[in-house]
Amino acid sequence: MSTMVITSGGGKKVNAEYRGFTIETDQSERNGGEGSAPEPFMLFLASIGTCAGIYVYSFCQERGIPTDNIRILQKHEKRPEGKGIGKITIEIEVPADFPEKYRPVLIKSANLCAVKKHIQNAPEFDVVTTVAGE
Repeated sequence: MSTMVITSGGGKKVNAEYRGFTIETDQSERNGGEGSAPEPFMLFLASIGTCAGIYVYSFCQERGIPTDNIRILQKHEKRPEGKGIGKITIEIEVPADFPEKYRPVLIKSANLCAVKKHIQNAPEFDVVTTVAGE
């Protein structure tokens, strides 16, 4: 079992320590924070696009295809009732000289994203309290 340690950074800041990294979050000024770091939901959304990016860029790098002019645009549509995100579209923008035969494979590569797979097959959540030192 892996453990991520979540601590308060003061005010609306909350930090996550995991595998030697500290991931800082804050709330926007509108939500009572200082806006000094991304909000947790922003990191959640970014994790989807950056995960897809790892697979897309790795695919290209393994084949010697330059990645300088490849961008991934992630678009979010709200649910019709207005609460939450109803659809996420990942658009892989390639230059005109990108090999046509690899375009469908880029889509397959992006779909290998572990974050996306975990959303589609959601883990069970268990929230408990414990007493320190016991």
